[in-house]
Formats: sequence, C-alpha cells, structure tokens
Amino acid sequence: MSSTIKYTVAVASGKGGVGKSTVAVNLAVALQKHGYQVGLADADILGPSIGKMVGVSKVDQQTQGLPVEKYGIKIMSSAFISAPGQANIMRGPMVGKYVVAYITQIPWGELDFLVVDLPPGTGDAQLSLCQEVPPTGALLVTMPQDVSLDIVRRGAQMFETLKVPILGVVENMSYFQGDDGKQYAIFGSGGGATCAAEYQVPLMAQFPIVSQVAIQGDAGDPVVHSHPESGVAKQYLTLALAVAERCKSLKQEPALPGLVL
Repeated sequence: MSSTIKYTVAVASGKGGVGKSTVAVNLAVALQKHGYQVGLADADILGPSIGKMVGVSKVDQQTQGLPVEKYGIKIMSSAFISAPGQANIMRGPMVGKYVVAYITQIPWGELDFLVVDLPPGTGDAQLSLCQEVPPTGALLVTMPQDVSLDIVRRGAQMFETLKVPILGVVENMSYFQGDDGKQYAIFGSGGGATCAAEYQVPLMAQFPIVSQVAIQGDAGDPVVHSHPESGVAKQYLTLALAVAERCKSLKQEPALPGLVL
C-alpha cells in the first residue's frame, strides 16, 4: 500500500524532560480535530513514550496491524512491537534505519500531516530523518530557563545545517497559575521568546504547568481529547492551526509536492 504525506512535522528538543512527547501527541490530536488526516510516528526508538500516552501497549500485528488507529489518528511506535518493559538495545545506525522505516514502510495511506516525535539530541534519528525523508519543518520545544535554551539552540543549528525549516518554537511549562490568579514563573521566563527571535520564527505557544496534562498523559487519554474545553486544549488547537499555516506557507503546491511513498 502506498502512502502520500503532504506535510511532515518533526517535533524536537535538545534535551529530554521538556514535554516534547506531550506536545507531539496533543498537536496530532488537535490537527485531527481541525479535520485533517493525521499520523503520529514515535521516532524515539530506544525510549518510546507515545504508546503509554495514547493507551496502547504491545500490538498483535496479525489481528490489529500497523499503524494503530486511536483518537482519529494513525500511530506507530516501537512500543507496539516490543514486550512491555522490554529495553530496545541497538546501536545508533539501527535507530536511524528504524526511523526511516517508520516513515517509508508503514502503510499510512493518505495523510495531511505526519507528526514525528523525535528523541532528544542531534544524533542518528534526527540525521536519518532529515537526510532521507526530509520533514516540511521542525517544531522546537523548550522550557523558559537558560539551560534548556542553550540546548535547544543546538537542535536549531542542526536543522539549519540540514536545510530543514524551523516552523516555530513552543515554550512548555512557562508558568504556574495559582489559586490567587497570579502566574508564577517557576522555571524562569523569556527562553522561548529569545529562541524564536534568534531564529526569526514565531513563538507559537506558551503552555502553563497544568497537572491535568500529565494525569491524562499517564492515563493514555491526551488532554485535547479528554478535556477539549479546557484552556490548555484550546491552546493546542490554536497551535495546530499555526503549524498548519506555517507548513502550507513553506510548501506551496505543486512546486514542492508532498512525500509519496
């Protein structure tokens, strides 16, 4: 079965722990809610978390097949083909091969968007994706403090070197809003805006610290699906529209056609 993918969005960060996978999952669900055909590929082969966040564990490929369909999106993760709790142990070049295979060999069908959740860093997964199946653009996820900003810059430099456009920046865990209504910048402030300004791209979202987001991720029911009327879900819906518009502006049809596999 051939696949046609109009736009591929790489969700990336220089370091772990910034909520990148949370952003990728909820972005994918938000795009679907806007009426797009959406796929979600977990390119963190060694440390997959997408399966947990969508409530799907090991898949019986003979009866279910891949990709898995849930919440209106098509999903692929190494968690679906490994025993629960099993460590995926392999060298870097094999990681790169798996990432490319997830894009080119999985029967995605007709997709408007494929969201690719990349692992932290600037290694084989990122290089293989950008060199062999270049994404439309990269969405950079950071936190407000300087240490996250320093590391996300390395990711931005990698994408620039590999000629992959940066769609924009998402600042996660920007603040906590207390019962008194005040916003508390627990991790500092300004990092996302600084990064966006440096690379002359939009600061597309500043997500607050909301316990419900983590709770729903652990429950396997993304907050955009479980609590669509919440403030953070509405922010994701706005982000999805911004990402879609950026992709369309960067990739005008038919001069730069979608990826046909």
